[in-house]
Amino acid sequence: MQRVVITGIGLVTPNGTGTEETWRSVLAAESGIGPITLFDAATFSTRFAGEVKGFDPEQWMPKKKVKEMGRFAQLAVAASELCMRDAAIDLTDADRDMCGTFIGVGVGGLEFLYAHSVTLREKGPSKLTPYLIPHVIANLAAGQVAMAQNLRGASYCNTSACSSSGHSLGEAFEWIRRGRTAIMLAGGAESTVTGLGIGGFGAMFALSRRNEEPTRASRPWDRGRDGFVCSEGAGSLLLESLPHALARGAKIYGEIVGYGASCDAYHITKPSPNGEGAYRAMRMALDDATLDPDAIDYVNAHGTSTPQGDIEETRGVIRMFGDHALSKKLWVSSTKSVMGHLLGGAGAVEAALCALALRDGVVPPTANLEDQDPECPLDYVPLTARKRAVKHVMSNSFGFGGTNVSLVLSRFEG
Repeated sequence: MQRVVITGIGLVTPNGTGTEETWRSVLAAESGIGPITLFDAATFSTRFAGEVKGFDPEQWMPKKKVKEMGRFAQLAVAASELCMRDAAIDLTDADRDMCGTFIGVGVGGLEFLYAHSVTLREKGPSKLTPYLIPHVIANLAAGQVAMAQNLRGASYCNTSACSSSGHSLGEAFEWIRRGRTAIMLAGGAESTVTGLGIGGFGAMFALSRRNEEPTRASRPWDRGRDGFVCSEGAGSLLLESLPHALARGAKIYGEIVGYGASCDAYHITKPSPNGEGAYRAMRMALDDATLDPDAIDYVNAHGTSTPQGDIEETRGVIRMFGDHALSKKLWVSSTKSVMGHLLGGAGAVEAALCALALRDGVVPPTANLEDQDPECPLDYVPLTARKRAVKHVMSNSFGFGGTNVSLVLSRFEG
């Protein structure tokens, strides 16, 4: 079994285009959430989201390629380019033949799906663009990244709602660990800040409606939480076997040591009672990492700011970590408090933030946690980042349909 290390990170988020800019903003508890500009949301019950500001796809790809891609794929291409630059890797032909691209996407190109449906209704099928399907289908993020980077290994998309990119990282980890390859580009992307996306989630009463205070709307574990904030963005990580990374003198952020996945088998949107499914994913990840619960210093929680979801995740964490959590030796926070919920892209971005926490010895805060829900009694690192020499961290991603992923990352110690 090969050890698997993280050697590159690329982030494009509401908090910044670039890994260090995003990380600086997250640590400072600066909100990336604001009024929607990508479409006219004046008549919507929720009129704010986490948008990637000033994103120009032509900075990341030739103009002729832009028209082939939905925004989610454009964001994935940008994040992956940043990741490869960060990794400072000179890929050989052998590397390109075995390097796969696993990019998780929950939904795909909603903006084009709506626009083309209007074209079909008003003008007929002869007026549809040949780019309709490439604009919409979720796997084209991975496909476009593979073409942009000339990566010829396995390429596919995990589509498992908000767990999509968590699964992608876990599966890439498994491919390397089992010796099937020595290098993988893995991550996730999403762009559903569209009329269909915001309207659809709004119809489910899943979104916060704090329209007068968008920067304070995402407030995990706070009594005043009223739903999640929809956001867009992408995150990519380069994973390598330890021998491959050492052979080229790569910098190493940390290593992935455990992966757990489960299903609630309970409800299309509600988490299972007492965080049962979440608990089993966390248990599996810890067993996989051969770590005791007390070894985990920090959990980057799913923490979406939904009334019941936050409670059930807390219950699952308490069941998993017991007194280690209740005595507040375990720190838990939600970076969704400042960037909102990137849906299919969330798991990759949040795992990357965990790797940065390992690198820098600092835990990001939960912003807007001003009046903690008594049903959520853990240390959620409210308002301000804290220094801590974390050694083992966990990243949780849970999604509609009851799909759950937990990843365990550890500080690299040779």
